[in-house]
Parts: sequence; structure tokens; C-alpha cells
Amino acid sequence: MASVEEQDRYFVPSPSRWPMVGSLALFCIGLGAAFAVNGMLLGKVSLALGMLILVAMLVGWFGDVIRESRLGVYLGREDMSFRWGMGWFIFSEVMFFGAFFGALFWVRTVSVPELGSLDYKMLYPDFEASWPLSTGPGITQAYQAMEAWGLPSLNTLILLTSGATVTWAHWGLLQENRNQFKLGLLLTVVLGCTFLALQMHEYGHAFSKLNLTLASGAYGMTFFMLTGFHGLHVLLGSIILFVVWLRSMSGHFDARHHFAFEAASWYWHFVDVVWLLLFIFVYWL
Repeated sequence: MASVEEQDRYFVPSPSRWPMVGSLALFCIGLGAAFAVNGMLLGKVSLALGMLILVAMLVGWFGDVIRESRLGVYLGREDMSFRWGMGWFIFSEVMFFGAFFGALFWVRTVSVPELGSLDYKMLYPDFEASWPLSTGPGITQAYQAMEAWGLPSLNTLILLTSGATVTWAHWGLLQENRNQFKLGLLLTVVLGCTFLALQMHEYGHAFSKLNLTLASGAYGMTFFMLTGFHGLHVLLGSIILFVVWLRSMSGHFDARHHFAFEAASWYWHFVDVVWLLLFIFVYWL
């Protein structure tokens, strides 16, 4: 255990090249996106290069932090900084999804009823103020809404189970049961990948059978924006947990020092909560 004097210190790392590398990656990605939307081959090359540089930066930067942690230079105050940083990061994600849920609620409770009122009957005589929208401006092809029961409910069960397995892994670590810790982590990653595979199947069904796309009016846009970004977060969370599992296989973490795992589990529980809200307000109601 670090002494009181050591806990009052704050480790200052040497000047790092990684912020500059990250800036270069974002520049290549932004430039590539601008070129790609204009159909230029250079755009795809720049995008690919930017993504490779970004991945290299993430591996290198997090690798430095892991090595510093393993050397024992983080004595107390750094841990508090990491916790605050992760807390604010999750808060920013709450605001991110809050904007999309706000758009969904505005469309359903304000825009659709208003467009269906008598004030707009002359403009849109065939419009029906119902949700999901079946008619209206911009909807050129009929589509079917996604049912809540079936794959969505199965995915809900999968994510709830994954929340239980990551908690079970935490209990194992606190009890110094490393086999339980590693097994719980691996099960969580497998469940996360299963969720993503089923979501890809669900999207294929939506495109081919239900004719549900981003062009399917406000319902299609809100459905794919919310579920798509959530799927991206599940992918990110699965990668983080997989890295934590690889570290656990190398003997990292113990009952007292395991913030990387805690941060990953916080993020995973956040992803679970967002999906429950999605299932209720996008699929069910």
C-alpha cells in the first residue's frame, strides 16, 4: 500500500508523441471523408490510412498507460483521475443518446400529432397521425415496422445476461477467484458478439423483408440511428472487454487494483441500460 506521502504525489509522464499521431489520424480521416463523398479514389485511401494510424495510436497510447500501471507509478491520485474521466465520458454518452431519444420523442409527441391536425389537412390530406408512420411526405415505398418480439426480445435477454456475467466476473476478481473472473469476462464478450451477429441478421431482415430503410420516413431514420449507434457501442464495449480478458490471461489485475476492468464494466452496464430504453420506446411502444 502506498504511503500518505506517495498518495499526495501525481505521476507526470514524459512528453508523448501520441496526441500528434492522433491529430494526424483525424486529419487523414476528415480529408478522406471529404474526398470520398465526392467519389475520389484518394478519399478511400486516406480514410484507410487514417483508421490504421488511429488504431496504432490507441494501441500505443493505451499500451504506455498499461505499462506505467504495471510499474506501479500510479499511487492513488491517478486512480481518482481515471475514475472521474470515465465518469464524464459515460456522461457524454448519456447526452449523446439523450439527443436521439429527444428527437424520437419530439417526432412522436409533437411533430406527428401536429401534422395530423386540421391545420395541415389541406397540405397533407392523406397523412395519418399514427406511429409508426405509414404515410406522409418523403415516404415513397410502403414498409413494415420492426416487431418487438422475436430477435429484439432475444437480444434483450442476451444483453441482460451479459450484464450478469460481467458482474459475476467482478465477484470472482474480488474473491481472488481468477478462473471465475476470466470465464465471466469471456462469456460477456461472447454474448456481446452474439448480440451483434443477431442485430446484423435483424437489419438484413428489415431491408429484404420489411422494406425498412433510412428512407422510411421519421420511423426508419430514428430506428436505424438509435439501434445503429447502440450497436457501435456494443462493438466498442466488446473490444474493450476482450482486451481486458487478454490482460487477465497475462495475470493482470487483482482484488485491489483493477480499474481498467471496472471502467469496462461501467461502460457495459451503460450499454445495457440504453438497450432497455431502446427496446421499450423503439420496439415495444
